[in-house]
Amino acid sequence: MPNFLFYFLLLCCGTGYLVFKNWTSKEASSSRPVDFKKFQKNYLFVYFCVMAGDWLQGPYVYALYSSYGFDQHDIAVLFVAGFGSSMIFGTFIGSLADSLGRKKFCLLYILTYVASCLTKHVNSYSVLMLGRLLGGVATSLLFSVFDAWMINEHNARSFDAAWIGETFATAIFGNSCVAIAAGLVANFASEIAPLKTLGGEDFATSNDGHVFKGGFCAPFDVAILVLSLGGAYIQNNWGENFGHSSGGNAEADDVFKMLKKGFDSIVYNPSIILCGTISSLFEGSMFTFVFMWTPALQPSAGEDETLPFGLIFAAFMVACMAGSSLFTVLSKSMSIEEISKYTFVVAALSLFVPVVTTSYNLIFVGFLVFEGCVGMYFPAMGTLKSKIVPESQRSTIYNIFRIPLNIIVLGVLLTKMEMSTAFFCCSAMLAMAAACQFKLVTVLKFKGDDVGRGVGGGGDEESLLH
Repeated sequence: MPNFLFYFLLLCCGTGYLVFKNWTSKEASSSRPVDFKKFQKNYLFVYFCVMAGDWLQGPYVYALYSSYGFDQHDIAVLFVAGFGSSMIFGTFIGSLADSLGRKKFCLLYILTYVASCLTKHVNSYSVLMLGRLLGGVATSLLFSVFDAWMINEHNARSFDAAWIGETFATAIFGNSCVAIAAGLVANFASEIAPLKTLGGEDFATSNDGHVFKGGFCAPFDVAILVLSLGGAYIQNNWGENFGHSSGGNAEADDVFKMLKKGFDSIVYNPSIILCGTISSLFEGSMFTFVFMWTPALQPSAGEDETLPFGLIFAAFMVACMAGSSLFTVLSKSMSIEEISKYTFVVAALSLFVPVVTTSYNLIFVGFLVFEGCVGMYFPAMGTLKSKIVPESQRSTIYNIFRIPLNIIVLGVLLTKMEMSTAFFCCSAMLAMAAACQFKLVTVLKFKGDDVGRGVGGGGDEESLLH
């Protein structure tokens, strides 16, 4: 078995060095205007709350379903329903957010995820299915409207466009810390009291449809508290912004028009379609990795041992933190487009390791490198999308990007791939993402300074369609 503790400590040292290098840089964030730092904190507090609400649930969804007595097939159907919901409803959610207001839909995320958490207390398959459908809608909102709100506000306040990358890098770095803390809190909460009905019955003596408390339900209750805190902060401290001039008075026809414009913008603008393809390929590989890393490493533990999942997860998060810190360092001397090219190439090579070797040390190192690439990917892609995607359709297009991503995830869930095959597909998708990124760099150079102009809102709609 690999010495996971050694790798973890080594990563901590490397990450600490990168953080120190960032803090002592002449261009450190301490030199930024007070208004910008206040705005950044205003966004990051909410971002960390909503991500904590997501992280708190993650480790216990499968465990809770299993504890209610559902078999692997039943649970798989629930997960498929969640991703399917995200793919179907998310497409329309983005258009509604651009039309009716991003703040409103950030609050809708809070409501839908809280409702999804509440369904976890009932050991009824139909109620749990409703929770998965709500969770799919919430996921679409989480990865679109919050970024769209922040980018719009950043540009509306006339902050330097280059600072958007700093905000994304800080968000990803902090998100890794939040993930580790959420895992510890969720574990503590789940052990406070055993899983029982509200009447105090054990699961073994209860019937279908009972409401439960304690045990694996507790992390979802903590998530409700954290999400509610974020929602209250949004309500009291965030202003509203829109994708266009409807001012929140859009009708259903306008929503479908926005959706059509979003598809047109993607189809007729090479930069947007390349950006969306890259996003779907990388994040599809990332979700596949999430499903496959445990079976890839489990044999290293032997038959009578279990993997130190907490330590491995913490190592992955520290690697992600290192990646976001490295992005900040590199972005001072390299363009975002160039950083992205090398990130995708390295990511493709890192997930090709399980295909060519059975050395668990090399496989684990490859996984750590991939997590570092994830830490670099999100601030880089967030910055690229802020430059390329038109402001008027930002949430719409972000959610359209998620359609092929969800198709990839559904394919992984519904297909029983061999481990080596799955990682080969991941590596191939990442290689394709790298090729698309090289092409994107060429397209952007051919267009001259279109990217620079796009930072202020992605360019006007007419220029995008010609």
